Amino acid sequence: MSLVFAGVCSHAPGITGRRDRADPVVRDAFYSAYDRMRQALEAARPDVLVVVGAEHFANFFMNNMPALCVGMGDHYEGPIEDEAWLGIKHARFPGAPELSMQLIQDMMNDVDLAYAQEWKFDHGIMVPLHFLTPRADLPIIPVNINCQGPPLIPLKRCYDFGRALKRACDARPERIAVIGTGGISHWPATPDSGRINEPWDREFLDKFLGNRREELLAYDDAETWREAGQGGLEIRTFIAVAGAAEGHTGELWFYAPIPIFAVGCTVAVMNL
Repeated sequence: MSLVFAGVCSHAPGITGRRDRADPVVRDAFYSAYDRMRQALEAARPDVLVVVGAEHFANFFMNNMPALCVGMGDHYEGPIEDEAWLGIKHARFPGAPELSMQLIQDMMNDVDLAYAQEWKFDHGIMVPLHFLTPRADLPIIPVNINCQGPPLIPLKRCYDFGRALKRACDARPERIAVIGTGGISHWPATPDSGRINEPWDREFLDKFLGNRREELLAYDDAETWREAGQGGLEIRTFIAVAGAAEGHTGELWFYAPIPIFAVGCTVAVMNL
């Protein structure tokens, strides 16, 4: 069986932590798109969900910062942040260690990977799971792409990781879903927090949804930093999903700049 579902979504902590301060019309439309993604994910009947994210120095720091890391724990817990601040209660999620090991072994034929048997989920994974797996019963395989501390993995390698993930999934009987979660434009934890570059976001999404590989890989980190903030470097997670869905295009289910959430909020799926 190959991938049965692929999509991308935003994960900023304000999405849940500052929900009461957002314009309710825009917020509820965003939440509705997230719920639509939940329903589509459930309809795909996956045995496991691979979450490609960018964690925020919760598990990895500059003394040991892998470019790509895949979790192979028996279970995972989160959020690592304060529950009241994030607006998400602590939960425990099952892992899929045997499947994860098999996927890692297959992917290592094409890409270099680190792996971890212990992993605490921060908002980068917890916000999507809050909406997509509210019962915390779907086995999770987390993936971290370093989007925090230079030197950052080249965009081509992110796309190649997605390709390798797809090939590894094709070799397995399990039904596997993947979501990528990140920006797009945002300037977290800076005086510019709340700034969103909507034209830049929409141009990137057009390239992502068209799965135009060469255009996606043409982004320059310095330009991305300038136009989309340091948070914009998280396009790596979207590009990995594009690689996993190579040959397929996508649909945008929601996009809007929501300043109180401090990010261009996105829900999109690939038509596999």
